Amino acid sequence: MKKADIGLVGLAVMGENLVMNMESKGFTVAVFNRTTSKVKDFVQGRAKGKNIIGTYSLQELVDALDKPRKVMLMVKAGKPVDDFIELLLPLLDKGDIIIDGGNSHFPDTARRTEYVESKGLNYIGTGVSGGEEGALKGPSLMPGGSPDAWPHVKPILQSIAAHVDGQPCCDWVGEGGAGHFVKMVHNGIEYGDMQLIVEAYLLMRDLLKMTPDEMAAAFAEWNKGELDSYLIEITADILATKDEDGQPLVDKILDTAGQKGTGKWTATTALDEGVPLTLIGEAVFARYLSADKDGRVKAAKVLTGPSPTFDADKQAFVEQIRQALFASKIISYTQGYLLMAAAAKTYGWNLNFGGIALMWRGGCIIRSVFLGKIKEAFEQDANLENLLLAPYFTQAVEKALDSWRVVCAKAIEQGIPLPAMTSALSYYDGLRAARSGANLLQAQRDYFGAHTYERVDRPRGEFFHTNWTGEGGATAAGNYNA
Repeated sequence: MKKADIGLVGLAVMGENLVMNMESKGFTVAVFNRTTSKVKDFVQGRAKGKNIIGTYSLQELVDALDKPRKVMLMVKAGKPVDDFIELLLPLLDKGDIIIDGGNSHFPDTARRTEYVESKGLNYIGTGVSGGEEGALKGPSLMPGGSPDAWPHVKPILQSIAAHVDGQPCCDWVGEGGAGHFVKMVHNGIEYGDMQLIVEAYLLMRDLLKMTPDEMAAAFAEWNKGELDSYLIEITADILATKDEDGQPLVDKILDTAGQKGTGKWTATTALDEGVPLTLIGEAVFARYLSADKDGRVKAAKVLTGPSPTFDADKQAFVEQIRQALFASKIISYTQGYLLMAAAAKTYGWNLNFGGIALMWRGGCIIRSVFLGKIKEAFEQDANLENLLLAPYFTQAVEKALDSWRVVCAKAIEQGIPLPAMTSALSYYDGLRAARSGANLLQAQRDYFGAHTYERVDRPRGEFFHTNWTGEGGATAAGNYNA
């Protein structure tokens, strides 16, 4: 019997669809699931007649694989991954490869890579984006971990990935936890994109009093231009969908958002790296606020604000919302790329920023035409420090700036919350401020804590302390960053 090219553990939605994808590309796949009845149901149902081998123990799975053995885990992130690694290690030989395709936190992947390599095996932690449809038809894949493993898994992963202009949306990211780190940032940007779309929707619904059908038409139109993307496309579909009674389904969905933690990880990593990831942070906090439905219902009965009214040209304002959304989206990606650049320095990764944009162009949730422009920006300047400084993005934001300001001002005036869109504008204005107000902040720190300050009329790196009260003396606190 022919040996399988790869084994997969975990026949939930993503795992099952990845198996079908691999088989459709000419690979023989062995499968295992802890609940073995799932294996039986799968091989006798959806996988019947295909080059898919059902196995009913990990030993049987390993025995079914060609060398070097490649075992992909599609199990819940956290302890289950560690548990399966421990179960697999005694069954595998030196040079065999364990692949984690779940949403693992990148420090866990770095730790597991080191651990598995210490046992003489190789480890891959790969981000997989695209949901159920992507898994089946071609996801975006972001592999990292043991470099020695990459040549062995490359043909499989690049075959099953989405392709744009003939290029696979999959390439080697870097050592250790690099692959899962890039997937984490991808998910953070996804949080940002989704929140920005929600804010555009709020403006249309609560300020312009548009119907879901009218909003669907607007989003469908937006999807034909520079906002062309998966999330804009599905938003148009969602807004147009009717419930069984013919009423818009979106109006019947409870306004409490869930999350799995990757947005939070992105925000906390940004705090650790000292990167102003303001938009994505606000997107995470907006989900937290949405989850407090009872608190909001109570507050709505007590707290007052304006009742939104609009008496100007609605169509013109819809276009201004589009421009504000596009400009804010540029900020979201700018901040995400700043975080990747900072982490690359911290962890010694040689990240290909243009290549990452290409990986995200197809298959994944944030796929958009827009990403091609990011790739071009890094092709023109591999050392680009900030996306906003690339000519295309400088000009795009400049073009949208007046609309962006009008939209944010109108929302504040009318009491409509735009935490992501307004924080994006504040970041833009903060970035272009050659002189900020932090001189006063630093004086405050020195006043109460003798934390010292630098002077504009002295060289950088020279620190001073003032005895502000006349009672503090000349002793200064040590300099540190926390």
